[in-house]
Amino acid sequence: MGVKEFKLPDVGEGVAEGELVSWLVEAGDTVSEDQAVAEVETDKALVEVPSPYNGTVKELLAEEGEIVPVGDVIITFEVEGEGDDASAEKAPEPETEADESGDDESDDDESDDESEAVAGESAEKGADQRAETPKGRVFAAPSARRLARELNVDIQSVDGSGPGGRVTDADVQAAANGQVESGVEETESESDAGPREVSTDEKKSAVSRRDDGQSAANGAAASAEAAGRDRTLAAPATRRMAEEEGIDIDDVPTDETRDGQAFVTPEAITQYAQAQREAREAEVQADAEAAEAGGAESATEAAEDGVAERIPYRGVRRTIGQQMEKSLYTAPHVTHHDTTVVDELVDVRAEYKELAAERDVKLTYMPFVMKAIVAGLREHPILNSTLDESDPDDAEILVRDEYNIGIAVATDAGLMVPVVKNVDEKSILQLSREVNDLASRARDRKVTREEMQGGTFTITNFGAIGGEYATPIINYPETAILGLGGIEKRPVVEESEDGDDVVAKETLPLSLSIDHRVIDGADAAAFTNTVMENLRNPKLLLLE
Repeated sequence: MGVKEFKLPDVGEGVAEGELVSWLVEAGDTVSEDQAVAEVETDKALVEVPSPYNGTVKELLAEEGEIVPVGDVIITFEVEGEGDDASAEKAPEPETEADESGDDESDDDESDDESEAVAGESAEKGADQRAETPKGRVFAAPSARRLARELNVDIQSVDGSGPGGRVTDADVQAAANGQVESGVEETESESDAGPREVSTDEKKSAVSRRDDGQSAANGAAASAEAAGRDRTLAAPATRRMAEEEGIDIDDVPTDETRDGQAFVTPEAITQYAQAQREAREAEVQADAEAAEAGGAESATEAAEDGVAERIPYRGVRRTIGQQMEKSLYTAPHVTHHDTTVVDELVDVRAEYKELAAERDVKLTYMPFVMKAIVAGLREHPILNSTLDESDPDDAEILVRDEYNIGIAVATDAGLMVPVVKNVDEKSILQLSREVNDLASRARDRKVTREEMQGGTFTITNFGAIGGEYATPIINYPETAILGLGGIEKRPVVEESEDGDDVVAKETLPLSLSIDHRVIDGADAAAFTNTVMENLRNPKLLLLE
């Protein structure tokens, strides 16, 4: 049985990182190749990450909600046969095992540099192996495993209080507290033996490390100060550990050096992280005490005053925001508003709705509008264009000869715009099927990156939610977007020989935003007139 590491792949085109939204497996689960093991959200989309192996999940190395750089190991698998080599590579060095098993009485040793350097990395691996392999599986969340490593707690020895015996963070903390108490007792009982290096049995707790040479209080205060170096040597596993702790490895105090450079071990990371946490807790405690004494209002309370929730601005939401900002501040927007009567469109849709249902198609107004837009783009091709500004000194307007219409769909993560390709070549029913499919998968975050590319014009249907007019933001670098209000009866003046009458008609409000650098207001009005003419006479659309 070998152990295989799996690194977060580039799940988009050139993305540098992704948010691990959820794990679909947990340690101990049996997985097969291509089975989805996690959901990762990049700045492009939400994607499922498949397992590359048949095997058993050994450890989850990232937290849900954590931003993970592409190339970082996020999960390990135990794989039958193939991969034994990898397992062998990870086996602790013999010297390290001897050192860790620790022969109390032996060697207070000359911890020579080399063995320490190896121990720095292999101690972490050794801890992992103690946690996972010898006594069967332990069910625990990644956070509990990480906490156990930080506190040097053997997770195998922890009794889980969670469902099915799952080990929780609280269980690990309780076990660590037990170690602290026993460690303190041992220290006190040995205090007469004079100064010597702390040497417990098989474990080296964070407390014993911090007490090594000075009191706990003084040690925490001293090690909480950032070293602020420019360069630090450390094993890759140690650097990853620092990243997981959210600390800068150049700030970790150390007395060790390699080749004249500061060298940081995992123990130093653990000690510094613990000191940081204690320092923060001390600050919070001091703030609380000052507030109780009638002092100034707590800074934390003031900062959170009136805030119900903090939502991270990242992933698809951030990408949408950046795109909107770029569009609004790059293209000078002008919005043309109009309203057209669509009584016949309502009748035609009602007439064909049942026929479409018999073919298992839900017929909406959207395919008719798409056809009307294509008719308008054919007559006014400047609206079916993009502006190529890759060379600012030689920008070009690219007029498209294909009609790919993007449909803005509201999802939990914000607007997504899947694209219906070659609208001019498809029937109303074909378009209905495709729009329904894309919209449904967009809401489930299942559309691919390719399905959101290549648009030449975009529609946003805010009327489906409610409203008449808006100022849609252009899907840059396209040059126009059409917003649809809700179809409903509104008062319309109707001329007759007997005079003007105000009657109730089914009407559709339209809001067309254009990039005024490329499209003139007259073009926008002419295009809208063509679209409205086709919507007023929907049978013309059947010829498209």
